[in-house]
Amino acid sequence: MADKKLNLLADFPAITTEQWLDVVTKDLKGADFERKLVWRTNEGFKVQPFYRAEDIEGLKTTEVKPAAYPYVRSTKPCNDWFVRQDIKVEDVAEANKKALDVLNRGATSLGFRLKKADLSPEFIAALLKDIVPTAVELNFHICQSKGVELVQILTDYYKANGFYTDPTKLVGSINVDPINRMLCKGKDLDKVFVVDLVKSITLAAAALPFYRVVGVNATTLNNAGAFCAQELGYALAWGNEYLSSMIGAGVDKALAAKKIKFNFGVGSNYFMEIAKFRAARLLWAQIVMAYEPKCSREECPNNKPDGLCRCAAKMRIHAETSQFNMTVFDANVNMLRSQTEAMSATIAGVDSLTVLPYDISYKQPDEFSERIARNQQLLLKEESHFNKVIDPSAGSYYIETLTKEIAEQAWNIFLKVEDEGGFFANVKSGMVQEAIKITAANRLRDVSSRKEILLGTNQFPNFTETALEKIEEKGICGAHRDSDCGCGSETVFVETLEPIRAGKEFEELRLATEKSGKTPKVFMLTIGNLAMRLARAQFSSNFFACAGYEIIDNLGFETVEKGVEAALEAKADVVVLCSSDDEYAAFAPEAFALLKDKAILVVAGAPACMDELKAQGIEHFIHVRSNVLDTLKGFNARLL
Repeated sequence: MADKKLNLLADFPAITTEQWLDVVTKDLKGADFERKLVWRTNEGFKVQPFYRAEDIEGLKTTEVKPAAYPYVRSTKPCNDWFVRQDIKVEDVAEANKKALDVLNRGATSLGFRLKKADLSPEFIAALLKDIVPTAVELNFHICQSKGVELVQILTDYYKANGFYTDPTKLVGSINVDPINRMLCKGKDLDKVFVVDLVKSITLAAAALPFYRVVGVNATTLNNAGAFCAQELGYALAWGNEYLSSMIGAGVDKALAAKKIKFNFGVGSNYFMEIAKFRAARLLWAQIVMAYEPKCSREECPNNKPDGLCRCAAKMRIHAETSQFNMTVFDANVNMLRSQTEAMSATIAGVDSLTVLPYDISYKQPDEFSERIARNQQLLLKEESHFNKVIDPSAGSYYIETLTKEIAEQAWNIFLKVEDEGGFFANVKSGMVQEAIKITAANRLRDVSSRKEILLGTNQFPNFTETALEKIEEKGICGAHRDSDCGCGSETVFVETLEPIRAGKEFEELRLATEKSGKTPKVFMLTIGNLAMRLARAQFSSNFFACAGYEIIDNLGFETVEKGVEAALEAKADVVVLCSSDDEYAAFAPEAFALLKDKAILVVAGAPACMDELKAQGIEHFIHVRSNVLDTLKGFNARLL
């Protein structure tokens, strides 16, 4: 036995896809394979229940090495990333103090949001006091009109303080993005103004080779409800709008590409978000190389064999966890959501990441929630070692296939936008905004029917939680939007994109219950088949708890009469009959007759006898196909 070697290939012969499908079909017992197991995404492609090696045969992306063109695996030789925290600068001394504190606590990147009236050499010197710019990534957001001045002040500051001996060690960004201002504020900017703005700051920042100064803020699209391929397709068109405009205005092709930075949101669709970032690098590299940027360094190993600057094709990506998924109720679950989002982004190899604090949906984040947000990234580095392995998803049949399909969907969107005149024209006409608002409406509809789950909000809510006392401000809409600094027309001409949250309507429903001062009581009249009554009581409890109602559950009653008596004694407003479909024909009419107008009777399920029961006056049924939000709105209108 000791000498016998295990031959896995011999002991486990190859199984064909057809054989797998035969077994799956048999186990489905007549159920339709496509409807039961194939998931159709918002983007329109189908996700299969399993993938095999044959699914990625012929894919060139599987042959790409890390940090090699076309960068589908990464743009860098390691998987380290900058841990970023943003600071809104109201008082320069306090902002400097906070910046030094967060750097000491693990942050490696800072994002400063500045007021244009504050900008001066003395202000920047005070803001960056004791901060070493060569040891940390520095990012700035300021009024578009002040971008060039900020570049000049920073360059002078670095030179005067001895940080300019090797400019390549100065890494950061200035987020000049006039198209985003159009989307957020509705400013009807002129194309010539936009091109002059991005051209001037690009040329001014040539002395800072690793500063990206033209932003593509796809986070605006993500937070407005865009699905991931849509966000990517529009982001590529957005970036190409800036790139082609600068090249057309005489800016060196390589310089123009190297000054653009992409800011993406990252949602909760774990594997799809990983694939999105991989596809983003792949497609952007192809777009940039289509312009054939020339490399100015003969000794660069990345320009062989044609002298083209492949370094210019590297997409610089900052990611921020989604606002769309943030909730007010059961807010600690926000940490779980943002953690999986952070995992997607870092596995996919982003350059920097901001994890939003878990309480940002209802208050200004405090020191504790900001620390937790930083630590979520530090745990991924120091304990999970995500920074040690480049693109661990490479070779996965599933993720490689998703990368290909998302790339195809995003590319189709990109081509459509280009055919219609480019991203700027599409924003001016409102076509981008309209498309994303349609997507957002569909996603909100999915949330209202629980097709898309928000744990703690539309499914498995905390029954006894209240939230009015903890809400300090009305949501997070506008938390990262441009201030009105007077750039462009003062009249709103362009349709805007507002950030939305998936749980907002459910929260409004529950807060209405809380504000009313009356908490309706929902009584579970459990009777009959043990398994069915328990399952339906749990379903119904979660259903009505989404509106903040008081739930009274029970183990079971011997008769309907005893159940109704207990419900009336508990002063129930709603009585939910929980039993099996076969038993409802007898139990439901009896319960309805005993309750009369003393409480609302609801039947948990959609039994075959539903039409007969409706004919007897029983009108309320809840089941998996119910629109939870609309149903609860109806009960709120009646009970509150």
